[in-house]
This record gives sequence, structure tokens and C-alpha cells, in this order.
Amino acid sequence: MAQETLGLFDTAPVRQEIRIGLAIVALVFITLIVATPVHNIYVGAIPGLIPALDAGMLVCDLISAAILYAQAVVFRSRALTVLASGYVISGLLLIPWALTFPGAFSAAGLLGAKVNTTGWIAVAWRLSVPIAVFFYGWLKRADATDRSLAERPPARIVQGLLISFALVIFVTLLATLGHDLLPSFFIDQNQVIQSTLITVNVVVIAWTVAAMVMLLRQERSVLDLWLLVALSAWLAQSLLNLPLQSRFSLGAYVFLVLTLVSNLIVMLALITESNRLYARLALSTAARDRERDARLISMDAVAAAIAHEVAQPLVAAKLSVSTALSWLNRSEPDTKMAIRSLHEAADSSERTFDVIKSVRATFVTEEGTRSEISLNDLARETASLMDRELAARKVSLKLSLDDSLPPILANRVQIQRVLINLLTNAIESMVQTRRRPRNIAIRSVLLDEQNVQLDVSDTGAGISPDRMAQIFEPFFTTKATGTGLGLSLSRTIIEEHGGRLWVSPGDGCGATFHMQLPHRR
Repeated sequence: MAQETLGLFDTAPVRQEIRIGLAIVALVFITLIVATPVHNIYVGAIPGLIPALDAGMLVCDLISAAILYAQAVVFRSRALTVLASGYVISGLLLIPWALTFPGAFSAAGLLGAKVNTTGWIAVAWRLSVPIAVFFYGWLKRADATDRSLAERPPARIVQGLLISFALVIFVTLLATLGHDLLPSFFIDQNQVIQSTLITVNVVVIAWTVAAMVMLLRQERSVLDLWLLVALSAWLAQSLLNLPLQSRFSLGAYVFLVLTLVSNLIVMLALITESNRLYARLALSTAARDRERDARLISMDAVAAAIAHEVAQPLVAAKLSVSTALSWLNRSEPDTKMAIRSLHEAADSSERTFDVIKSVRATFVTEEGTRSEISLNDLARETASLMDRELAARKVSLKLSLDDSLPPILANRVQIQRVLINLLTNAIESMVQTRRRPRNIAIRSVLLDEQNVQLDVSDTGAGISPDRMAQIFEPFFTTKATGTGLGLSLSRTIIEEHGGRLWVSPGDGCGATFHMQLPHRR
């Protein structure tokens, strides 16, 4: 069953976005080709330019990281957490890089900078994004094949931030206090050592190409597209940086501008696509509200029709009972006439049930046919459909399904409605829980030679013993906005399939709903 995509992480790019991305890549490499012949022209230090470029890149990286962390929370994604942490590292490293850059804030740089300090901080900064993108692509593939969204643990945002800060502090201390432990990078504040520069750029290019290959080898999303475009700019600036001889040459400044462009591409893409998806979600919500209003109008019409059809036999039954009472209340009761009137009342009640059955038959469609289905597959499919709601309520889902379970003969749509109703009730029962984990477990088992059983357990508020017997009664509800029909209809559906639906207290907290159905073996 198709599932709606709601994030940059799982939305495929459209043709227009691909064309725009290719156009940007073409412009970046045209800039590279134009700048290469003049890249070693000495320009000298430009006052205020380094702090300005640094501030721009820092803002871009931190905004990108914030959006990616938000997506990581929604998707419970290790891949997005690593990618966001990579942008945090990249952004934070820009601070010591600018502070130690010769001429940015002082002639020799701050933080006790020596001749090679800025260069080695720049190496760590330039490697942070390609390495993060590489592991993002690797973990994204692992997440996709490992488990469903609902079964993943929550994203570890705090741990990602702490590790990012720790790595930035380590690199800064190594490049300043541990300066003498690192190979020489610069001859003086201006002239670079060519062999070291080439080695560093080859390593950066290798990681950049590896990250691009990792993204190209899997199904791409909108985020993947713009990461590829950004990595193309990263690759271009590394190729331009490869033959540089001076820190203050024209090529070095073009290199910094291309780096800023790379950061801007990701940030603007994330903001633009997030706004577009938000607008799409708003339109979808509005359409859903209109559909709900139309459904309510239709339900009013159906309710009026049912009331009209049912009223006649009910009025006849009431009149027959009143007549029977009048025959019995006479001074000389006429039991024969009273019995006759009561029989007429019974006939009227039967007609009432016939009317209800005919109304129900009106809504039976071709989906009402039964077929052999796998209860395990249906449970997995339903869990996938509920992924978004489970993630939004921070509920973890665990599936423990018996692979030897035989198929059942059932209406797939109706059984799935029952499962959705049970999962929805379980989620809502845990909304008020604060100090215990929100977990749902779905377990299937071969009960005996005739039946299979599927249990849905939660760690919610549970059901009090005095309400346990009433929970399946029509119009009985424990929710302020509930109709009291969901569980009643669910039990009716299961019983029509020859099965049973009941509830029992959970282990220590919550409740467990048991669904038993006959199998086809």
C-alpha cells in the first residue's frame, strides 16, 4: 500500500529540481574552469573579508543542522543525526579557524596560533561534511533495511551535539597546543608547502567522491539531491585548492566563495523544501477537513434514513406492547389477546433488525469479499501505515510475529480497520503517560489446530476492572471525544469472521487486546 511522504528524507526529487541542481553544478564547474588559469595571482589580505565569509558559512551550517536534527526526530534516523552533527562540527570549526586566521582579527591570529594552526583546523573543517555525508548514506541504507520507522529508537540528538562539541574542542587543542605534533603545512603566514597541500586535497577529494558514490548507489530523496549538488561544489573547490601556492591568492578567495556557495545550497534547499512540504501538508489537512465535513453531512443523511426506516417497526412494537398491557390490566384479563399482541411486538422487533441489516448491506462493496491473507503481513503493513502517528507521539513499536503462522480467510480491509483501531486506542492511552516509556507490542502466535491469535499490548493508562466488561458495549467510551463505537464494531467484525476479541490487563501497566481468528490449514 502506498504511503504518503512527508519529509525531505523520503520524498523523491521531481524533474524540475533535478534540472535546477544540474544547472547549479554546471555553473560551479564553469567557475572552476574560469578561475583555474588565474588562481595563483597574488591579491593580498582583504580586511574584513574572512570574518564576513566565516559568519555566513557558520550561519548556513547551523541552520542546516537545526533543520536536519528536526527531521531526525521525526524519522528517528541515525543517518540524519550523523549528517546534522557533521554540519555542527563544520560550523563550530569555523570559529577557531577565523580566530586563528592571520590578519582576520590580529596579524598573527588569536588562540596562541602558530604558522600551521589555521591550516590544520581547515583540514578538519573540510573533511567534516564529506565524512558526515558518507556515513549518512551508509546509515540511511542500514535504517531502510533494518527495521520500520516505528521500531527504531528515538534519535540521539543530545549525544550527537556532545560528540560534535568534543571533536571541535579536540581539533582546536591539537592544532594549537599540539601544533608541533602535526606535519608542517605552511612555510610562513602566506606560502604553503605544496606536497602537504596536495596530500590533504587528495584525501578530501577521495572522501567527497566516496560520499557522492554512496548517495548515487541508493534511492535518492530531495535531501540527497541537494547534498550531491553541495558535494559537487565541495569537489570543485578542492580541485581549485590543489595547485594553490599562497593563502592570499585569487584562487584561495574563490575557494572560500565556493565553500560558502556549497553551504548556501544545502541551507536554502532545506528551507525551501521544508516550506513546500509544509504548504502541501496544510493543503492536505484542509482537504481532509472538507472530506470529513462532507462525510458528516452524509452520515446525517444516513442517520435520518435509518431513523425513518427503524421508527415504523419500533412504533408498531411499542403499540403492540401497550395493547398487551391493556389486555392484561382489564378486570378480566384476556391472555390470548395479550399473547397475540406480544407476538406482534416480537415480529416488529425482527423487522427492526431486518431494516438495520438492509442498511448495512447498502454499504457493502466489492471489498467485502474474503480471501486468504497473512496476518503477519497485515500487521507489518498496518504498522507501516501508522509510522507517522507513532513517531509524532514518540511511541516505539515492537513486532514479535510467528513466521509459521498459517493464512486466514478474511476481509483484508475489515481486519486492517480493527488493527488500526486497536493501535490508535493504544497510542491515545499513552498520551498522558510521562514517566514511563511509551511502547506498543504486536505479537502473533499459532494458538491451536484451528485458530491463530494476535495480541496488541501497550504501556498506557490501562482499563479499570469495573470498565473491563463494558469496554466493547456500543456508545461506551473512556475518551472525552470518543464515540464508543470503535471497539464495538471491531468485535462485531471479528465475530463475523468466526473469531473472538477480548481485553486483559497488561503486565504492570496498560492493556492487552487479544484477537483470535480461525486459520486455513
